[in-house]
Amino acid sequence: MLPATKKWIFLRISSLILLPLMFWFIVNLVNFYDKTYVEIVGYLTVQPTKTLIGLFLVFSYFFSALSISEVFEDYIKDEKIKNAANKALNFFAIVIPIITIIVISNLST
Repeated sequence: MLPATKKWIFLRISSLILLPLMFWFIVNLVNFYDKTYVEIVGYLTVQPTKTLIGLFLVFSYFFSALSISEVFEDYIKDEKIKNAANKALNFFAIVIPIITIIVISNLST
């Protein structure tokens, strides 16, 4: 299978997975409006919430990294710059969700 085909399939699968996660995230974000800090931290420390936020972060960064790499492929002509941009993008797409998941998992009320 061609790399472009794999990328296209991964984009479609990750977007399908992100749809219910995004809906869940938006509903919960709206519910945070009238909550206190302690109630929000209490909600974020429950295990199912941690798991769903972790999945949401991983899939959203995966989807955004694939999408942005497509932009790099289309608009950056210099191969060295394109490779450096893709490596930096992949690095941050891995590091930022990991740091965020660690911070959320260490929250306590």
